[in-house]
Amino acid sequence: MSQKEEELTYEVAIEKATASLTRFPLIPVRGIPLMSYIAQNWDSIWAFRPDPSDLLIATYPKAGTTWTQEIVDLLFHNGDTEACKRAPTPVRSPFLEIFSPPPIPSGLELLEKMDPPRIIKTHLPFQLVPPGFWENKCKAIYVARNAKDNMVSYFHFDGMNKTQPEPGPWEGYIHKFMRGELSWGSWYDHVKGYWVERERRNILYIFYEDMKENPRREVERIMRYLDLSLSDEVVSRIVEFTSFKNMKENPMANYSCIPKSVFDQSVSPFMRKGEVGDWTNHFTAEQSKMFDDDYEKQMKGANIPFRTQI
Repeated sequence: MSQKEEELTYEVAIEKATASLTRFPLIPVRGIPLMSYIAQNWDSIWAFRPDPSDLLIATYPKAGTTWTQEIVDLLFHNGDTEACKRAPTPVRSPFLEIFSPPPIPSGLELLEKMDPPRIIKTHLPFQLVPPGFWENKCKAIYVARNAKDNMVSYFHFDGMNKTQPEPGPWEGYIHKFMRGELSWGSWYDHVKGYWVERERRNILYIFYEDMKENPRREVERIMRYLDLSLSDEVVSRIVEFTSFKNMKENPMANYSCIPKSVFDQSVSPFMRKGEVGDWTNHFTAEQSKMFDDDYEKQMKGANIPFRTQI
């Protein structure tokens, strides 16, 4: 089957299944709340055996995942933008743990059809990543975004994503975020888990804020980590093609392939703002103080250099 045919098959499958989609409840897996379809298929996810050449891109949700997937795909294709329009992001770079009602293919099913090296996306915290990744010494890129902006983006995403629990009002969402009661659990534990393991597991740990501040520098960091050497001209093309504006307009990256009954982009675009510091438009002074006090307790001793402004 050609890439184009796979793309059409993926979109048709989603269209067929949307009638049965609902906001799935969260079920804990080893203490981490995951959507019920993921939890019910956990054994097969945990047993996944990657090829040593596979690359894992891990993030807490809404921390720059799609951006990084696009950068990596372009690096692997020497900046060929047409090659990277061959299919939507979730087909080019499958979501490891995602399971939905049939006939939507799971991440595992998409991966089975692909030859290594594959770009694999996950939101799983470090302790839930299938051990095969570390046993096979796969490379992994972890992208971390400051907690306040990450929470704002996740709040809007949970509003438009009709498969995740209803976010409720902003005032309550802050507390759910602080308590780790959202899909994929605690942001605090997530960013700390990969940070602690980054050297032992050869994880490239990058920050969303650094990517916004100097995208070329971070693209070059990723390139070197992947043992690639591309010309300055190609790197410049990748930086331009993966700008927020260009990706927002790119139907292969902006998730417009997902029907409105699943991702209602009239509620909030999948690619909403892509800014650092948008949290100031959402937090009251009182909420910010409460959040900061809790943040200091939860991140005590972590020493991860997050920035809420650039």
